[in-house]
Amino acid sequence: MGLRLKKQWNPVLSYGDLAKLNPATVSAWDVFNAVCHMRQSKLPDPRITGNVGSFFKNPLITSQQSTLLLSQWPTMPHYPQVNGEVKLAAGWLIDQCDLKGFRVGGAAVHRQQALVLINEDNATPQDIIGLAHHVRHRVGEKFNVWLEPEVRFIGAQGERNAVEVIS
Repeated sequence: MGLRLKKQWNPVLSYGDLAKLNPATVSAWDVFNAVCHMRQSKLPDPRITGNVGSFFKNPLITSQQSTLLLSQWPTMPHYPQVNGEVKLAAGWLIDQCDLKGFRVGGAAVHRQQALVLINEDNATPQDIIGLAHHVRHRVGEKFNVWLEPEVRFIGAQGERNAVEVIS
């Protein structure tokens, strides 16, 4: 078994600002720089505002649940998967719960990207856990979609189950 790579450069430019690039002349560096620019424009700089990037995974739901949600929220971003499940945008779900800027202690939901939880003012671990718990439950109550952390929770006794910690 091996890895096969095509020798012909064939960039996928369907995401965000990449669609503005010219497929006939784009280089790998162009794609790299565009992706870096997109991320920097949407995400806080961790050297300035403490964060771990995307805090929650984009959830996978059944096609039946997707159909029900789309009947209520027809503009909901959704991405059908090969196995029949549908991936949702966790940031969109959080945003629909009006949580941008919501705080628990020193922890907050980022005002530009709802998927990012930030250390706005000397947040404690309990502030982050409390905020993640609140976000998870608000989304779960509104959409019946239960977000799972993408981040790993490491404590004094080692790694903990992140879903259990914030449930």
